[in-house]
Amino acid sequence: MRYTVVVITKDRRHSLLATLARTRELADRPPVIVVDNASRDGTADAVAEQFPEFRLIRSPRNLGAVGRNVAADHVRTPYIAFCDDDTWWEPDAPSRAAGLLDAHPRLAVVTGRILVEPGGREDPIVPELRHSPVPGPPWLPGPALGSFLAGASMVRADAFREAGGFSPRLWLGGEEELLGADLMALGWQLCFADDVVVHHEPSRLREPHLRRRHGIRNTLWFTWLRRPLPAAVRRTAGLLRTLPRDRVTAGALADAAAGLPWVARERRTLPADVEARLRRLETSQRESTARRYVS
Repeated sequence: MRYTVVVITKDRRHSLLATLARTRELADRPPVIVVDNASRDGTADAVAEQFPEFRLIRSPRNLGAVGRNVAADHVRTPYIAFCDDDTWWEPDAPSRAAGLLDAHPRLAVVTGRILVEPGGREDPIVPELRHSPVPGPPWLPGPALGSFLAGASMVRADAFREAGGFSPRLWLGGEEELLGADLMALGWQLCFADDVVVHHEPSRLREPHLRRRHGIRNTLWFTWLRRPLPAAVRRTAGLLRTLPRDRVTAGALADAAAGLPWVARERRTLPADVEARLRRLETSQRESTARRYVS
């Protein structure tokens, strides 16, 4: 088997069970690991009862994105097909992604085309991925990316571990940007694949204000952890101009400021070639209609 499916979840039993039922339909019958982030709605017990063939990890606390790191420690296949508890892969999509990773040894991440359900319309982020301005080597099988979407991506397990996985500092919300940059700094490539299809039916059980707060905070932390000073100032100023002026933003800025001591200690700017790639993304990030910090 070339890949393992990894799902993290928290208090979304209904969505998760639907996702796992669809995962059973994958043509390859891959191993599946579910990390339950201390759900209180009976999620873990329901998984154990209805999907005994899947590996269930019960975390005593909510690990956020780090739950994926925990699962990766148990993965014995070359690749990891991540999905969220409200996303799922089309039956042949993981095989397509794994084929791309097989064929391109320096490719670390394949992000698929996301269709929003019900209705199957393309997610607004897809055109930005398809027309990514990030330069990449000619051998890439799709547009080069500067980051990725964990709920719709397959990653090379060795590359994921080499880069350290998801940062426990960032927890959840835009956590992919830091990992994507660190992968590129290690010489890995990320790409979009139009024929790798992932479906997303957004759960109604969401915490949009908390997610926005973490997204703003994590964007600022990443910027000051990895970007050179002029780029960090430029992106911070641009972000501050566009953020809603409300309590969520105020809380996010306070959180970001509270983290400045550790950000300063752990700051490590990216290699010049990686920084050049990220600089090419600044216009699309500024003009994006799919990346607005609203809730």
